[in-house]
Amino acid sequence: MTARDLVLNIAVNLGRLGRWSHEAKTDRIPQFLADTQNYLDQLHGFNPGFTSTYESFIKDYSRLKSTPPSDPDWAETAFTWANILTHRARLA
Repeated sequence: MTARDLVLNIAVNLGRLGRWSHEAKTDRIPQFLADTQNYLDQLHGFNPGFTSTYESFIKDYSRLKSTPPSDPDWAETAFTWANILTHRARLA
Protein backbone atom coordinates (compact mmCIF):
# COMPACT_ATOMS: atom_id res chain seq x y z
CA MET A 1 0.00 0.00 0.00
CA THR A 2 1.15 3.53 -0.66
CA ALA A 3 1.52 6.09 2.13
CA ARG A 4 -1.55 7.87 0.75
CA ASP A 5 -3.61 4.65 0.92
CA LEU A 6 -2.48 4.01 4.49
CA VAL A 7 -3.38 7.54 5.58
CA LEU A 8 -6.81 7.22 3.97
CA ASN A 9 -7.38 3.87 5.70
CA ILE A 10 -6.44 5.49 9.02
CA ALA A 11 -8.88 8.34 8.31
CA VAL A 12 -11.72 5.91 7.58
CA ASN A 13 -11.00 4.01 10.79
CA LEU A 14 -11.00 7.24 12.78
CA GLY A 15 -14.41 8.12 11.36
CA ARG A 16 -15.74 4.75 12.47
CA LEU A 17 -14.13 5.08 15.89
CA GLY A 18 -15.59 8.55 16.36
CA ARG A 19 -19.06 7.38 15.39
CA TRP A 20 -18.94 4.40 17.73
CA SER A 21 -17.65 6.53 20.58
CA HIS A 22 -20.35 9.13 20.00
CA GLU A 23 -23.04 6.43 19.91
CA ALA A 24 -21.55 4.69 22.99
CA LYS A 25 -21.07 1.49 20.95
CA THR A 26 -17.58 0.72 22.16
CA ASP A 27 -17.37 -3.05 21.55
CA ARG A 28 -15.37 -2.76 18.31
CA ILE A 29 -13.19 0.18 19.31
CA PRO A 30 -10.25 -1.96 20.56
CA GLN A 31 -10.26 -3.93 17.29
CA PHE A 32 -10.16 -0.78 15.16
CA LEU A 33 -7.53 0.89 17.35
CA ALA A 34 -5.35 -2.17 16.75
CA ASP A 35 -6.13 -2.06 13.02
CA THR A 36 -5.23 1.62 12.91
CA GLN A 37 -1.98 0.92 14.77
CA ASN A 38 -1.17 -1.72 12.16
CA TYR A 39 -1.55 0.91 9.42
CA LEU A 40 0.61 3.33 11.39
CA ASP A 41 3.31 0.67 11.79
CA GLN A 42 3.38 0.33 7.98
CA LEU A 43 3.50 4.07 7.37
CA HIS A 44 7.08 5.12 6.66
CA GLY A 45 8.96 6.83 3.90
CA PHE A 46 6.23 9.40 3.39
CA ASN A 47 6.77 12.83 1.85
CA PRO A 48 8.54 15.27 4.21
CA GLY A 49 5.66 17.71 3.68
CA PHE A 50 3.46 15.36 5.69
CA THR A 51 5.80 15.17 8.70
CA SER A 52 4.23 17.95 10.80
CA THR A 53 0.74 16.51 10.27
CA TYR A 54 1.99 13.04 11.19
CA GLU A 55 3.71 14.23 14.36
CA SER A 56 0.64 16.18 15.51
CA PHE A 57 -1.59 13.21 14.77
CA ILE A 58 0.62 10.77 16.69
CA LYS A 59 0.35 12.94 19.82
CA ASP A 60 -3.45 13.01 19.66
CA TYR A 61 -3.67 9.34 18.68
CA SER A 62 -1.59 8.36 21.73
CA ARG A 63 -4.05 10.29 23.85
CA LEU A 64 -6.99 8.49 22.19
CA LYS A 65 -5.43 5.11 22.93
CA SER A 66 -4.96 5.98 26.60
CA THR A 67 -8.32 7.68 27.20
CA PRO A 68 -11.65 5.87 27.59
CA PRO A 69 -13.82 6.26 24.46
CA SER A 70 -16.62 7.53 26.71
CA ASP A 71 -14.65 10.74 27.31
CA PRO A 72 -16.63 13.66 25.80
CA ASP A 73 -13.70 14.84 23.65
CA TRP A 74 -12.80 11.38 22.35
CA ALA A 75 -15.26 11.27 19.44
CA GLU A 76 -14.55 14.88 18.49
CA THR A 77 -10.81 14.21 18.33
CA ALA A 78 -11.34 11.12 16.18
CA PHE A 79 -13.69 13.00 13.82
CA THR A 80 -11.31 15.94 13.57
CA TRP A 81 -8.37 13.76 12.61
CA ALA A 82 -10.47 11.73 10.17
CA ASN A 83 -11.23 14.99 8.38
CA ILE A 84 -7.66 16.35 8.52
CA LEU A 85 -6.08 13.10 7.29
CA THR A 86 -8.60 12.73 4.48
CA HIS A 87 -7.60 16.13 3.14
CA ARG A 88 -3.87 15.81 3.77
CA ALA A 89 -3.44 12.25 2.48
CA ARG A 90 -2.33 13.67 -0.85
CA LEU A 91 0.73 15.12 0.92
CA ALA A 92 1.81 11.72 2.21
